[in-house]
Amino acid sequence: MKMKCMIAALAALGASAAFAADTYKIDPNHTYPSFEADHAGLSLWRGKFNKSEGTVVLDRAAKVGSLDITVYIDSIDFGHDKMNEHAKKEDIFDAAKFPTATFKSTAVKFTGDVPTSVDGELTLRGVTKPLTLTINRFKCIMHQTYKREVCGADVSGQFQRSDFGVNFGLPRFSPEVKLAIQVEAMKQ
Repeated sequence: MKMKCMIAALAALGASAAFAADTYKIDPNHTYPSFEADHAGLSLWRGKFNKSEGTVVLDRAAKVGSLDITVYIDSIDFGHDKMNEHAKKEDIFDAAKFPTATFKSTAVKFTGDVPTSVDGELTLRGVTKPLTLTINRFKCIMHQTYKREVCGADVSGQFQRSDFGVNFGLPRFSPEVKLAIQVEAMKQ
């Protein structure tokens, strides 16, 4: 009987270790989803979103994880007030009708214990399409001030804005949008 109890206890301990995922909350003061898009073939316009939130869950030992991010469209910032206002209107992002864009992961890929890409679904203007984000750089440290682990990453991806109904300026302006996302998240 004691042996059965000990085996059950070890099995329970092993099961809890198998679910040893860490949850990280996105730090909105150190996370800026940014993008670049063609401006009539003349230049690349670059902008960012100043407000985002989300959660990252990682189990580096098991090589699994998830990502759930919300970006607030009204926080768009091109560094140009008129362009910011225009981008929020119906013919581009329609922020009144679609105030957020979201990314929800379907799979996180690892090399060793380091995440290297995330497959998921981007929802923009009410349209959901698959998107793969490449993690170009990933690092975690024990933060000196917060006394908790903080992870940071440099992430990139690209999509066709026309797939999401952002058709302003087509075909003069290319539909391709490149993403460059700096992100930091604190372990909870």
